[in-house]
Amino acid sequence: MLRGRSLSVTSLGGLPLWEVEELPVEDLLLFEVAWEVTNKVGGIYTVIQTKAKTTADEWGDNYFLIGPYFEHNMKTQVEQCEPVNDAVRRAVDTMNKHGCQVHFGRWLIEGSPYVVLFDIGSSAWNLDRWKGDLWEACSVGIPYHDREANDMLIFGSLTAWFLKEVTDHTDGKHVIAQFHEWQAGTGLILSRARKLPIATIFTTHATLLGRYLCAANIDFYNHLDKFNIDKEAGERQIYHRYCMERASVHCAHVFTTVSEITAIEAEHMLKRKPDVITPNGLNVKKFSAVHEFQNLHATYKARIQDFVRGHFYGHLDFDLEKTLFLFIAGRYEYSNKGADILLESLSRLNFLLRMHKSDVTVVVFFIMPAKTNNFNVETLKGQAVRKQLWDIAHSVKEKFGKKLYDALLRGEIPDMNKILDRDDLTIMKRAIFSTQRQSLPPVTTHNMIDDSTDPILSTIRRIGLFNSRTDRVKVILHPEFLSSTSPLLPMDYEEFVRGCHLGVFPSYYEPWGYTPAECTVMGIPSVTTNLSGFGCFMQEHVADPTAYGIYIVDRRFCSPDDSCNQLTKFLYGFCKQSRRQRIIQRNRTERLSDLLDWRYLGRYYQHARHLTLSRAFPDKFHMEPTSPPTTEGFKYPRPSSVPPSPSGSQVSSPQSSDVEDEDEDERYNEEDEAERDRLNIKSPFSLGHVHGRKKKLHGEFKN
Repeated sequence: MLRGRSLSVTSLGGLPLWEVEELPVEDLLLFEVAWEVTNKVGGIYTVIQTKAKTTADEWGDNYFLIGPYFEHNMKTQVEQCEPVNDAVRRAVDTMNKHGCQVHFGRWLIEGSPYVVLFDIGSSAWNLDRWKGDLWEACSVGIPYHDREANDMLIFGSLTAWFLKEVTDHTDGKHVIAQFHEWQAGTGLILSRARKLPIATIFTTHATLLGRYLCAANIDFYNHLDKFNIDKEAGERQIYHRYCMERASVHCAHVFTTVSEITAIEAEHMLKRKPDVITPNGLNVKKFSAVHEFQNLHATYKARIQDFVRGHFYGHLDFDLEKTLFLFIAGRYEYSNKGADILLESLSRLNFLLRMHKSDVTVVVFFIMPAKTNNFNVETLKGQAVRKQLWDIAHSVKEKFGKKLYDALLRGEIPDMNKILDRDDLTIMKRAIFSTQRQSLPPVTTHNMIDDSTDPILSTIRRIGLFNSRTDRVKVILHPEFLSSTSPLLPMDYEEFVRGCHLGVFPSYYEPWGYTPAECTVMGIPSVTTNLSGFGCFMQEHVADPTAYGIYIVDRRFCSPDDSCNQLTKFLYGFCKQSRRQRIIQRNRTERLSDLLDWRYLGRYYQHARHLTLSRAFPDKFHMEPTSPPTTEGFKYPRPSSVPPSPSGSQVSSPQSSDVEDEDEDERYNEEDEAERDRLNIKSPFSLGHVHGRKKKLHGEFKN
């Protein structure tokens, strides 16, 4: 039986839902191993960084993260210190004495967890010997030219060595080690081959082969059970990596993945059904003032409007108060991230808005890093022109204000025809002349290295979205991560997201999907798909996702054209909303943030640790078969008040964003609706094994 005290888990409404046995953390050591500890590469960094506080609060000084050492990361993210735990201190000292460079400290993030970092380069001389160890353990060979796989082998070998040194001096404490992705998997394989007394968990955030197949525009979900896995991996020259990943999956006591859709994929790609689904969460920070997130939206929207004024100077014939800002962000994976279907939908949306003579303008940002030669001169010039006009307007305003003030002091109403002199008029005429431009506003903010072959730019040329005056949809490609130090768009990513109206992420391959999740906790509506883990999670737990600002495009059972039409319909419906309807929707979206809080989703990880202990040490730990609770059938309630979509109450063409229906005030009471949500919300998680699922079709068409 698991030792420890009973832990009562409550719903967000305060009602107890189940009781589980809390792990006796004082008798355990927890290690989490990942290549992205202190080393930002992709989404796993966000998972580990945001989860650290919740895990550190639960485990205290018995929680350690293991990752690679990079000098620049160490200087900026880690505070070096000496290990407090005796077993860890001995392991670090022993490895350092044998010529390895092992660094220990606290990661300077929320929760300040301990980190153990291995210098890969200092141990590279052992590579050939460790290749032999891996071959003996699982008959997997690594080509000499695959530098990344070689680095992962060194990292894994150092991890296994470190865990052996720790288990030799634990004084009765049991060790749990969780390995993230194939990059850390070698450490798990070698630990099991050497029969180390540790409980192991392997978590895949996306299967290696799945990502490659989807990027190759293959009908993936419709043919999951038909792929010749070995052949596909071999043709892509990743067979050895695939073998490392699959061996890690089958060596682990417990195998977890981040979503139902990835669980189905892993069952076919890796030939093992996950034991536990562990959805990804975020650290949700609630404002003391309820509507502070709405105020932040207004503040940062104004800063985006400033950028747009400069970018479209000379062509600013649209009303910025009736302009909606949409964006897509993430790795530059044109098909996987859904940039292809988004661009096609924007072309159709542009046609609809023009046909209905809408006064709504849509500006869409593509924040997807690519190779560039620095900023576009025309884009920088636009911001300079905007600033110059602002300075001129300020100067004239001061002179105008002084003359007006003097006239009022004399008790006169000034002659408005004389209050501006000839010099002022000349300055303003020159300013207007300086805003004239012969070219269209650029569609990209940077000079692209592969301009002619870039997939986004090539599609823009094909569909003809060139930011002309008649276009109601404008496109801006920003092929660089956002930064507050940028001379062009000086905003951090979080600030930018808060300033936008809608995030659009119609991904074809997205095991979880942090971008729509981040939008949700900031109160920004988003578009996702039923092929993303986030989309499936919301479909499962929210009765009417659209009412809460989560638009889910069907990319699993629809043809590409039908999916594109559905996305166009969502975007067009969003354009038809009034300002009040968008505010109501943002309030509802922000309330969903409780579903994504690590304080609750962390229980999935807790259950995985229970399970792995019971499998690794069955004589000392045992899980009751009835312990995993279930909340089957749970749904966030459908709002009974005003719909967020104006389709039922508005005319067919988009209206001004500040049009309001007086009846809406009677039908919508935000405080009452929020209170009903709080009372009706059940726990979002169903901790336990992945239950047997009814066999479903994997899809009808490739998107």
